[in-house]
Amino acid sequence: MTPQGTELAASPVRRRGYWHAGALLAVLLGGLYLARRHWSAVESGAGRLAGADQGWLLLGATAALGTWAASALAQQGAVVRRLPVPRLVAAQFAASAAGHLLPAGLGAGAVNLRFLMRCGLPAGRSASAVAVKATAGGAVRLALIALLTPVCPGLLQVPHPTPAALAVALGVLVLLGALRATPWWARCRLALAVVLADIRALHGCPARAAALWGGSLAFAALHCLVLVSVTRAVALPLPPLQVALLFLAASSAAALLPTPGGLGSLDAALALALTVAGAPGAAAASAVLGYRLLTVWLPLLPGLLVLGVLVRRKAL
Repeated sequence: MTPQGTELAASPVRRRGYWHAGALLAVLLGGLYLARRHWSAVESGAGRLAGADQGWLLLGATAALGTWAASALAQQGAVVRRLPVPRLVAAQFAASAAGHLLPAGLGAGAVNLRFLMRCGLPAGRSASAVAVKATAGGAVRLALIALLTPVCPGLLQVPHPTPAALAVALGVLVLLGALRATPWWARCRLALAVVLADIRALHGCPARAAALWGGSLAFAALHCLVLVSVTRAVALPLPPLQVALLFLAASSAAALLPTPGGLGSLDAALALALTVAGAPGAAAASAVLGYRLLTVWLPLLPGLLVLGVLVRRKAL
């Protein structure tokens, strides 16, 4: 390829990089604005977190470590071929760090995709395995919400449909109907058929099905345990099951606004949910800060270092 061709091929990648950097900068600026506007609550929450119960924080840190093992178990369950366990766990640790740099889980998905391809899976099968894992994770999250909602009556309020919401829903249906006549719709149907075929094949192997669903369940439960531990550490006056339900609902809502690692969207949704449920503002802020500290900020640099090592050793 000529230098000119190489430059032309690299230009779309460079443009995507600019868009990602711009989106990340916008989210960070929005987060800084919100933090500045509610600085008193943030400062009070940070001070409360500094004096939190160390035993509960240690339990939360242990649960955070377990999330990567659970993620590795779920990813192993999404493929029939046996994967190398140490590299698989390391890839999940690196993927969690990469997921905080790109929106909508693109970083984590790219790391897992490259890892599976390096393990010998074809590109299409690797992409399907990543999609199967994501589908199982979403299904488990919704199932847990449905299970916990009757246990915590009145905690989640179903919003009444407004004319604006109905108009948006109608517009989405019209758009989907228009897209059915395009090649894009056929490709989506084909991709969905491949994912469903892989799910059926995996359920023909009970060990892989147990790993997929068990790992997905453990991943969601351990994240809930991290937040519950932090709320216990800062003496937030909410029962653990309510905290777990609020986390599942807030994280599901934050997924509708795809920011890197849910930065800003998850923090705002989680703080709002805890406050509406009756937690003091300072306690809610300290709980969100503690959760982010254990699941994002402390593991971020080691995760990026592991990512660099895996790339250098051609494991990705």
